[in-house]
Amino acid sequence: MNISDKQKKILSLLADGEFHSGTELAIALGISRSAVWKQLNGLTELGLQHSAVSGKGYRLENSLELLVASKINAVVNDQAGALMSSLEIHDQIDSTNRYLVERSQNNGLSGSVCFAEYQTDGKGRRGRQWVSPYGCNIYLSILWRFQQGPAAISGLSLAIGVAVIRALKQHQVADIGLKWPNDIYSQGKKLGGILVEVSGETDGPCSAVIGLGLNLFLPEAKAQGITQAWTDLTKITGQKRLFRNKLAGTLLNHLLPVIAEYEGIGIHAYLDEWRDYDCLSGQAATLFVGQQQFEGMVRGIDDNGMLLIERPDGSIQTFASGEVSFNASASP
Repeated sequence: MNISDKQKKILSLLADGEFHSGTELAIALGISRSAVWKQLNGLTELGLQHSAVSGKGYRLENSLELLVASKINAVVNDQAGALMSSLEIHDQIDSTNRYLVERSQNNGLSGSVCFAEYQTDGKGRRGRQWVSPYGCNIYLSILWRFQQGPAAISGLSLAIGVAVIRALKQHQVADIGLKWPNDIYSQGKKLGGILVEVSGETDGPCSAVIGLGLNLFLPEAKAQGITQAWTDLTKITGQKRLFRNKLAGTLLNHLLPVIAEYEGIGIHAYLDEWRDYDCLSGQAATLFVGQQQFEGMVRGIDDNGMLLIERPDGSIQTFASGEVSFNASASP
């Protein structure tokens, strides 16, 4: 659904999680009280539940902190700010990654940053949809242009994972790790995912769109279609209110320098740190590569960022891509 200007205004008024009377909302929007009720009912499609109490009015079941460019920029440091060519925040978009991929094909500038409050068709790996309720989480993509071709940025998603962990640790988020090749995990459940889409010449200039989806608060009703174990920052930290703008700025402070430096220093600068956060190593797992599957014990990653699996016969196999599933009896 499209978010109307009136719904956006209602959300800005109700974002504090407090009660607001129907009369107050009607006056602020210049509409009737019955029209307010209709606008509020439409918000449930965005994953926003509200309650109505006679004599008190309406309120959202969970408070929101809507993204504001000035608040994000206030957190962004000089180094990251110099690397950022633009910052856009969309109320609604099909996919932040898809948007910047299209921009990259039309001379979009390196360092373009795109956030969204709501994605109608958020992109996960292997064509999956990323569940993206309104105003709850981080949906972020960054466009960067590299000069040396895709081979020079092999393993970039692993370095991005390290940058995300650094940002979360700066906000005192504990008990988090990385699952090869590009997932943020906590206690065996998925907290976030990274999607890097590369286009361009094999041995020449290329563009990469680096996407991050990070669960801050994921309403149960919206998560019903997710087929894997998931978590969010409210569950991990126990905090009901999370500061999205501060976290968005902190993420940019860590992500942009890693992206800008990566072509020059490669995966080797991040290997030790990635291994410290590895939540797969030593676990029994199944790797799916196309229609094939490989059982074994995960033995970490090699110096090129490839996955090492010890097969039942004791041999070690190396994999550059695939989908890893924890065995049920050996979740971390």
